[in-house]
Amino acid sequence: MPTEFKNEPFVDFHHQATRDAMAKAIELVQSQLGRHYPLVIGGKRIDTKDRIKSINPAQPDELVGTVGKADIALADQAIAEADKAFLWWRKWTPAARARILWRAAASMRRRKFEFSAWLVFEAGKSWAEADADTAEAIDFLEFYGREALRWGGEQGVTKYPGEDNQIFYVPLGVGIAIPPWNFPLAIMAGMVTAAAVAGNTVVLKPASVTPVIAAKFIELLEESGMPAGVVNFCPGSGGAIGDHLVQHPRTRFISFTGSKEVGLRIWELPRSALPARCGSSASSRRWAARTRSSSMKPRTWTARPTRSSRARSGTRGRSAAPARGRSS
Repeated sequence: MPTEFKNEPFVDFHHQATRDAMAKAIELVQSQLGRHYPLVIGGKRIDTKDRIKSINPAQPDELVGTVGKADIALADQAIAEADKAFLWWRKWTPAARARILWRAAASMRRRKFEFSAWLVFEAGKSWAEADADTAEAIDFLEFYGREALRWGGEQGVTKYPGEDNQIFYVPLGVGIAIPPWNFPLAIMAGMVTAAAVAGNTVVLKPASVTPVIAAKFIELLEESGMPAGVVNFCPGSGGAIGDHLVQHPRTRFISFTGSKEVGLRIWELPRSALPARCGSSASSRRWAARTRSSSMKPRTWTARPTRSSRARSGTRGRSAAPARGRSS
């Protein structure tokens, strides 16, 4: 059993040792600027002719890196690979999936200054703000691993004489993660791992201005044992692939943080594709588009169907997210 969840401590930059460690990480990341990161679909690196440039917002003439730029065909391929991986990933035990998140958390903790340095260059964050973003990403990895065990275990159900009732949660399928630019590590990591640890597979479309930190996170997941196809890295413009991913008939839920205008558009788009959708009701689909915690839905089984208690679609109950005050 894991230890009780505790928030990752912030780095105290009043100490010379921590300032030196951060300065060293800045030098390390600076030596890696300008590199290219292809798409990752089904575990394979796929390069594209068109590329997205990531620019240091505090120094516009400095190139942080470039990433591949997906078109509709590659977006379809990403969903197809995620859909294929879902067939076996959903059968993994919650404990096995959670261990991948905890390995990733341990690795990010060891490389905390490095990830924070990437945030300084790509998102223009101060050292303290970057550290808070990285600490929250670690929190999500630790927290959602523990939540997978809690919701994957035995659930309380009303007892009734003559019946054997059980309730258990099943994953939904392929989800689309569309994180924002202002918390490009923490929110992105939370969206991806909350869905994956619950047994879903993910197509990640990072913000176009902060895609390199997402590419670094994908590398971290791979190093931590995340199987190919479970999380697919598919950067691209919202106009080119965003609507297509949201409306795809194999998309079962959407995790989004961003502007009101884009959020409302995402809210409406899946409804227009309702006849082509697979399985879930319109209400649970809209709920999934609004919250990351709807990555699993409960099913209730009873030995006497005539007296079964039916659980609603969506989540049975929302858990409190790890408390973390944001610095920006």
